[in-house]
Amino acid sequence: MRHWFRDQHFRSLLKNSSYLGASQAVAAFTSLAALAFAGWSLGVELVGLLILIHSYVDAASNLSKFQSWQLVVRYGGQVLVSDDPGDFKAATGFSIGLDIISSLVGMIGAMLLLPVLGPRFGIPSQYITVALVYCTLIPTYASMTPSGVLRVLDRFDLISWQGTIQPISRAILGAIAWATNAPFTAWLAIWYLTSMGSDLYFWFVAWRQMKRRNLHRGVRPILRPRQLHGAWRFAIYVNLTSSLSGAWAPVSRLIVGGLLGPAATALYAIASTLANAAQKPTNLLARAFYPEVARMNPSTQQPWKLMLRASAVAGAVGILAITLVILGGKPLIGLVYGHRFVPAYPPLMMLMPMTLMGVISFPFAPMLLALGRAKAPLAAGIVGTLLYLIAVAPLTWRFGLVGAAGAFVIGYAAMFTVLSAQLWREYRKARAR
Repeated sequence: MRHWFRDQHFRSLLKNSSYLGASQAVAAFTSLAALAFAGWSLGVELVGLLILIHSYVDAASNLSKFQSWQLVVRYGGQVLVSDDPGDFKAATGFSIGLDIISSLVGMIGAMLLLPVLGPRFGIPSQYITVALVYCTLIPTYASMTPSGVLRVLDRFDLISWQGTIQPISRAILGAIAWATNAPFTAWLAIWYLTSMGSDLYFWFVAWRQMKRRNLHRGVRPILRPRQLHGAWRFAIYVNLTSSLSGAWAPVSRLIVGGLLGPAATALYAIASTLANAAQKPTNLLARAFYPEVARMNPSTQQPWKLMLRASAVAGAVGILAITLVILGGKPLIGLVYGHRFVPAYPPLMMLMPMTLMGVISFPFAPMLLALGRAKAPLAAGIVGTLLYLIAVAPLTWRFGLVGAAGAFVIGYAAMFTVLSAQLWREYRKARAR
C-alpha cells in the first residue's frame, strides 16, 4: 500500500479531500446544532414545515439547474498546464449562461406551481406567501460555476471553507432565535439569508481567483460555445443525470410530507441527515475525484488504479462511520434533538444499506463521465427513480417512515446495480485494448 502514495494523483486526491474533510466536520457539527436549536424552539410540526419549504426550493433548484461545474472541469481542466486559456474561458462563460437561464426558469416555475403543489406536499395555505418569497433564493442556490472554477484552479481549500459559512452562521443565528423565542418566520429568514450569503460569497472567491490569474478577461455569459465540441450534448446528459440524483433527497422529503404530514417530514429529514453524515467521507472523495481523473488519459490503466485506491480508502472510512451511526444513532438523536425525535431512528436504520452502497459506488459515475459515457449515469438514474416512485406510496402507506426509507433504498439499489454493470463493461473493454 505504501507505493500508492508515490502516485501524484492519489496524493492530490487525498490532499484535496482532507481540505473538504476538515470543513465538513465543522459543517456537520454546526448543522446539527442549527437543527437542534430549531427543534427545541419550534417543535416537530414547525421544524417539519421549515424543512418542507426549504426542500421545495431545493428540489426546484436541483430539477432545473445544470451541473455546469462539470463543463468547466471537462473543457477547462488543463488551464493550469496550458498556455492557452481559451477553452477555460469559453467553458466558464457557457457555464455562467446556463446558470442564469436555468435558475430563472427554475424560480419562475417554482413560484407558478407552488400554490398548486404546496398544499399537496403538506405546506399549509397560510404559508404559501412566505414560501413564494423563499423561492427567490433559487437564482443563487442553483449556480454551479464557482465550484467548477475553483476545482479547476485546484483551490479546494476555498471550496471547503466556503462550505462552512452557511452552517456556522445558521447555528449562531439559530442560537439567538432560540434564546429570544423567535417566531417561525424568523427561522425561515435565517435559513434564507444564510443560504444566499454563502452562495454570493462563493461567486466572490471564484471571481477573485480568476482575476489573480488574469483569467477573468473576456469571460461573459454565452449559450453557443462553438469551440467546445459536444458541450451542449454533454451538458444535457449531465444535467438530466444530476437533476435525477440531486432531487432525490428533497423530493423524498416532500413526498413524505404529502403522505404523512410535516411532523413525519421532520423525523425523515433527521434520519436522512444522519445517514448522509455516515457517507460524508465518501462524498468528500467524490468531489475531489472527478477533477483528478479528468486530467488523466482514459485509455490507460491509471484512472482505474486511482478509482480502486480511492474506493479502498472510502470503504474503510465509510464502514467505520456507518458502524458509529448504527451504535450511537438513537442516543445521539435523543441527546441533540430531544425525545420527541427518537422515532427517527428506525428509518435511519433502514437507510443504512443505501449509505453502504453510496460508499462503494462513489467513483462509478465520475469514472463513466471521464470515459465519455455521459448517457450511462443517466440511464441508471432513470431506472432508480422509476422504481422509487413506484414503491414509495405503497410502502409508506403500509409501513410509515420505515417504508418511505425502504423505497429510497430500493431505488438506490437499482441505480447502483445499473452503474456497476455499465462500469464493469467499460473495464472489460479497457483490458481488451
